[in-house]
Amino acid sequence: MNITGIITAIVIGAIIGALGRLLLPGRQPIGVILTVLVGIAAAIAGTAIAQSVGVDTTNGIDWIELVFQVGLAMLGVALVAGFKARRKQQRRSPR
Repeated sequence: MNITGIITAIVIGAIIGALGRLLLPGRQPIGVILTVLVGIAAAIAGTAIAQSVGVDTTNGIDWIELVFQVGLAMLGVALVAGFKARRKQQRRSPR
């Protein structure tokens, strides 16, 4: 993978992660870096799932693939936000 591929993955991850956060109701206490990382993972997993169920790659926007990616980003952001909130609450409670 060259530098262009890495930059493209970061940009796509940022977009997918941001869309996942925007569509998820409520406030998510995670930062930009975690959002991008979740978005990158969701983009890769969403593409793999779309290809495994037979969604064809087209020259334009692959809407079904995008739905998979954003849905996985929403799930990932919710899981990370829940994990962070639970971890924060555990630090506050006396042992």
